Amino acid sequence: MSRLFFTNHTPVQAYFTKNSNDFVVSEIPLYEFSGNGEHLVLHVRKKDLTTWQTLQIFSEISGAKIRDFGYAGLKDKDGMTTQYISIHKSYGKAFENFTHQNIKILNSNYHNNKIKIGHLKGNRFFIRLKKVLPVDALKIKEAFGRISQEGYPNYFGYQRFGKGGDNFSEGKAILLGERKERNKKLRDFLISAYQSELFNRWLSKRVEISKYFESFNEKELQSTLNWGKNSIKEIKKQPQFFKLLRGDVCHHYPHGKAFICEDTEVELERFNAKNITITGWLVGGRSMRACDLAGEIENEYFKESEIFLSKLDGTRRFAWNFIENPEFKYKEEDAWVELAFTLTKGAYATVVLEEILHKELAE
Repeated sequence: MSRLFFTNHTPVQAYFTKNSNDFVVSEIPLYEFSGNGEHLVLHVRKKDLTTWQTLQIFSEISGAKIRDFGYAGLKDKDGMTTQYISIHKSYGKAFENFTHQNIKILNSNYHNNKIKIGHLKGNRFFIRLKKVLPVDALKIKEAFGRISQEGYPNYFGYQRFGKGGDNFSEGKAILLGERKERNKKLRDFLISAYQSELFNRWLSKRVEISKYFESFNEKELQSTLNWGKNSIKEIKKQPQFFKLLRGDVCHHYPHGKAFICEDTEVELERFNAKNITITGWLVGGRSMRACDLAGEIENEYFKESEIFLSKLDGTRRFAWNFIENPEFKYKEEDAWVELAFTLTKGAYATVVLEEILHKELAE
């Protein structure tokens, strides 16, 4: 689907490729490693390899099975990425003199447990854009500055949907029983693509609604949305772009618990202080649902999935996300813009870049 951007500038002309010089991802672990324990923790830097390809290489040189390795998340193939990988220390000797043209073990440590999926705070990104004229550099700086201040819509990126963009339809076919998939990991991935597609559709609608409040007066909003005078007036007073609605499922940011927004005036200060954020639904029968006004919109955009709820647990995902420690640099002599920022786990740097450039990227 075509995602709706929240910023309003015209598209930016810039050249971007995910290569090891211009796209760098550094994993931030969830906790400090103890220095003791049964598990060897390898700090690995790789380029132009997926995490799975790296684990396959490690498996071949150590004799350990791929399932014996622990990792917090899967990293892109394209670009330079660093991440932490654990293995039982009995396999440690195989890595003492390890060399590979695309992999370097930066250092090692020990810990008392295996690294598991999700054991990371987030990722630090470095992105270099080339062939950027001064006028476009200014647009990038302004857009990046606004995102740094306000946040951005946390869409799932194109990577989730496959080269043809139709992974979600395959996932829906599996849920409908129209397609069988014996590979459990592929099955789960395709179903998650379906959940992600619904999330993106809903989030694009919420961005659209926020744009209405940015552009229209109260009378126009009443005729467009038919929400009632008091609700329109209350929401119109909110100063930030992405509007908080009664019944939204909010979440403490960046960590904590989810809860229902019962009073937008009470929660608005915390939202604008980046202490809480709004979440969207990844459909499933065991996850929290929005209610009231926010629930009406959610129900509309997820109604086709109601028949699948018993097959899925579901969860909530940050709908509005924030970047941390932003850095901007323009090298006019090279016509380069360099951006650096930190995102929470599961967020896509390419989605931030698409918001800045105002165009969708593709593999």
